[in-house]
Amino acid sequence: MQPTTTTATTPGRTARTRRGERIIAAINRDPRTAPHGTRNDAVLAGVLLLGAVCLALFTDDDRRPDALGWTLLVAAHVPIVWRRRHPLLVLAALMALVVPYHAMDNNHTAVGPASYVALYTLAVTGRPLRTIVTGIAVLTVSVSIMLTVNTHQALELIRISGWVIAILFCGIDVRYYRQYVASIVERAERAERTREEEARRRVAEERLRVARDLHDLLAHSITLIGVQTSVAAHVLTADPERLDRAAVAKALDDIAETCRSARGELRTTLEVLRAQDTTGVPDARGPLPGLHGLSDLAESARLAGARVDLSVVSGDVPPAVGAAVYRITQEALTNAVRHAGPKPSVRVEVRAGPGVLRLSVTDDGTGPDPAGTPGFGLVGMRERARSVGGTLDAGPRQDAAGFEVAAVLPTPATPLTTTTTTTSERAG
Repeated sequence: MQPTTTTATTPGRTARTRRGERIIAAINRDPRTAPHGTRNDAVLAGVLLLGAVCLALFTDDDRRPDALGWTLLVAAHVPIVWRRRHPLLVLAALMALVVPYHAMDNNHTAVGPASYVALYTLAVTGRPLRTIVTGIAVLTVSVSIMLTVNTHQALELIRISGWVIAILFCGIDVRYYRQYVASIVERAERAERTREEEARRRVAEERLRVARDLHDLLAHSITLIGVQTSVAAHVLTADPERLDRAAVAKALDDIAETCRSARGELRTTLEVLRAQDTTGVPDARGPLPGLHGLSDLAESARLAGARVDLSVVSGDVPPAVGAAVYRITQEALTNAVRHAGPKPSVRVEVRAGPGVLRLSVTDDGTGPDPAGTPGFGLVGMRERARSVGGTLDAGPRQDAAGFEVAAVLPTPATPLTTTTTTTSERAG
């Protein structure tokens, strides 16, 4: 039995950490969006009223409030319950109750905490200019009233007005801090959304690339298999008395080779959709071929009955450009075998120029049937060319019968080091 490892966590430390996180969250949160705001403000109003009653009872016995004073003192704390929703109205209602309270020369200290809370709320939730103007107006009204009631108290109010200004600027500073934190959070969320959108875009592009690969691979392989099967069937039924067993065996071997090649390329293509170790798998053939695989495409077209002239004069090209050339040539040869008629002549030319690679695939066949159902071959070839920043034109030849596919793909300037010229024709 293996020993069990446990991690001890101090309950007090965890509680302090959570308490600190809640305090920081409360500071950073806009008070108008806080949960249970009205309930919390009602509790706050009760606590402030209790403190005001204690101040009125135990300080400045000469100015202890009378019945009307107690009524105004209690009523001044009621608007605090709605301080988050309507801070300016709460302050106005508070001042409307506090002014007669002070004018009656009641305990001037008792209503101070409620007034400070109302001013702080206005500073936190309002614009700075409005906050400063409101603070000046409150101080002006308060000093004017105190000068008519008690000059000594008015001078004392002027002396402590610095605390009022400090409370206002503290609220403004907290407001700016919350806006700063909110902007940081918003940028983080926007960056996260951007990363998610980029990930979705890449997934969509990868799916489109896989779909194009599968279309090119399956269309090419199925076309060749269909042609080779037709050859085998023709040999079997043409003259049963003089059956050419070697021709039938050759057609079947070509079909088997095409199936093996298609299976290997299909597995390689699907590797991008699943994480699988291909070590020791005989059919996995690594990355899809580039320019060096054009000769295999020409040989496959030859097995299908076409006469192919292949000419490649190019240096090293980026893998993406090489793959695009390979796939465009594969689709063009597939279309030639399928639509150009029996035994078409196809010429494939790849020429490297200053910063570009030119691909041309021409045939002398009849071309696709205009009344037939349009496929995705030409669309896929154009997408291949655009994926590497190139262009592709396809259509009937102008100078002769047949069909032509011409692509121009941008590449870095490289020396012409690769020269391949191959002429492949159907034997016999």
